[in-house]
Amino acid sequence: MAKITTWAPENEEFWESKGKKIANKNLMISVFALILAFCVWQLWSVTAVRLNDVGFEFTQNQLFTLAALPGLTGATMRLIYVFLPSLLGGKKTTLLTTGVLLIPAIGIGIAVQNPETSFLMMAILAALCGLGGGNLASSTGTLSPYFPKAKKGTANGINVGIGNLGVSVVQLVAPLIIGVGFIGAYTGGAQIMADGTELYIQNAAFIWVIPIIASFLITLFLMDEVPSIKPSISTQLQVLKMKHMWVMTWLYVMCFGSFIGFAAAFPLLIRAEFPEINVMSFAFLGALVGASIRPFGGWLSDKVGSGAKVTFWTIIVMILATFSVIVFLNLENFFGFLASFLVLFGCAGIANGSTFRMVPFIFEEKHAVPVLGLIAAIAAYGAFFIPKLFGWSLDTTGDADLALYLFIGFYVISLVICWFFYTRKNANITC
Repeated sequence: MAKITTWAPENEEFWESKGKKIANKNLMISVFALILAFCVWQLWSVTAVRLNDVGFEFTQNQLFTLAALPGLTGATMRLIYVFLPSLLGGKKTTLLTTGVLLIPAIGIGIAVQNPETSFLMMAILAALCGLGGGNLASSTGTLSPYFPKAKKGTANGINVGIGNLGVSVVQLVAPLIIGVGFIGAYTGGAQIMADGTELYIQNAAFIWVIPIIASFLITLFLMDEVPSIKPSISTQLQVLKMKHMWVMTWLYVMCFGSFIGFAAAFPLLIRAEFPEINVMSFAFLGALVGASIRPFGGWLSDKVGSGAKVTFWTIIVMILATFSVIVFLNLENFFGFLASFLVLFGCAGIANGSTFRMVPFIFEEKHAVPVLGLIAAIAAYGAFFIPKLFGWSLDTTGDADLALYLFIGFYVISLVICWFFYTRKNANITC
């Protein structure tokens, strides 16, 4: 592969004749790597549901903790990963962040086969899944130089939107693959449930090993490193002094934090509130809806000319949907609960797209990339706090209502913030 020495995506002739093809190729490589990162990051959201079925004896709060820990470490890793493209370059960063996914994938595959594995060891492995959670921050910085300004929003929407589908992929594939004996025979044998059913829980982790290796090799041989101005870490950290950096962080916590936190907690929440329901038949739907609709949030913002307006009205629907979840929980109506939660997931996905679209209109180009990386990093803490809040609410009150009322309060505050800074008549910024 010839080394790229000149890169001028803003030059229309260069872009049409050469740049677009190279950029789109690297976009596809990035998407594949990011899907796998999200799969590993949210592996515990489905694995934790089945542990006690095969001999583990973890409490409900411990299971929610296992689902939450990847969120804590993933968000923290994002705060580190956001600077890696500037230090290592995009290709080396992608190789590193993809290769380390093998550590939790292999470790979990071994650990879940032994019911004597301690909670501490499981917690360490859950925390290591956060290595997958960090990838979005570095992926955004890696991809941005490939595209002209007018195309960056679409490219980021495709990369992040399809990458987020990894949550749904793992929640759909893992429950199916743990019942496949011909794979399980090669990965350690069966675990036996109380009713005599054979499960191969290790398959849920081991199934990602070959795709991870494939993604690493594809990156190694096919991904390009384009010459670009790489801002210093000190330059990137300047955005921390900007007021709107923190305003947008709050709003992105509201939407992406909700999406990834609900995705991590959803299977366990269904299991806790509706034990008669086959969790795995429905758990993947939330993440599927939220991730699939994200690009629509950016498109709709372009259509109406304001990401802030889309975000504002979406928050209103999120408040109403959360109230609806509470109502159907108390009515013990699963399908009403499911429909309400899917609306909540969908709105979070739309707002993910609309808030990301707001950033380039608020910040200069040199600041937009670090802002996107940092708000994505901080918002990822939702993957820790939301499952922990659900676990605490269930342990304290016996149901999830208290946690849901707290989310409503948070959404109301978010609505006021969005209105005050960006959508009221005399707002200083139009975005």
